Amino acid sequence: MRVMLIKDVYKLGRAGDVKKVADGYGRNFLIPQGLAVLATAGALKQVERIKGQAEIRRAALNTELQGVADQINGLALDFVVKAGETGKLYGSVTTQDVALAVTEKIRFEVKRQQVDMQPVREIGEYVAHVRLTMDLVPEIKITVRREGEAVEEKAEEEKPKARGKKAKAEAEALVAETPAAEPEAPAG
Repeated sequence: MRVMLIKDVYKLGRAGDVKKVADGYGRNFLIPQGLAVLATAGALKQVERIKGQAEIRRAALNTELQGVADQINGLALDFVVKAGETGKLYGSVTTQDVALAVTEKIRFEVKRQQVDMQPVREIGEYVAHVRLTMDLVPEIKITVRREGEAVEEKAEEEKPKARGKKAKAEAEALVAETPAAEPEAPAG
């Protein structure tokens, strides 16, 4: 089935493009959602008008979302999760988790469908992309750490300070407890 796209469709094409799609995809999704129309002779005459309108809409949307893209680009997210000794997670970090974290940090709603990333099932660093529009796709960095490691790192940072104070106090107490050297009495 040949359809003409009325709106930009991710991974399919931009408004005004004529694409060949599966009959079910066209009839059951694209046409009912208002994303495409059948590519008839009458519809094909309107291609230039649809492309022009879509270009104006796309430019306005890109301008509007540029500030949000600047906030998201380079954003670093840190996930502390339960994991086994080998680094495999008990579960995974999903696109939903990333979308919620981004929404919380920048106060702009990001849906899970907008987040593109590889499956995260091990501890490490990953890169994800947030698809705001077809042209604006900022990149975020994701760090996944083991739940115990985060606590251990904080504890290690605090221990040297505590040891230093404790060691100093123990040394002072030891000096105070040690009696002054007494002269030895002559034997006899």
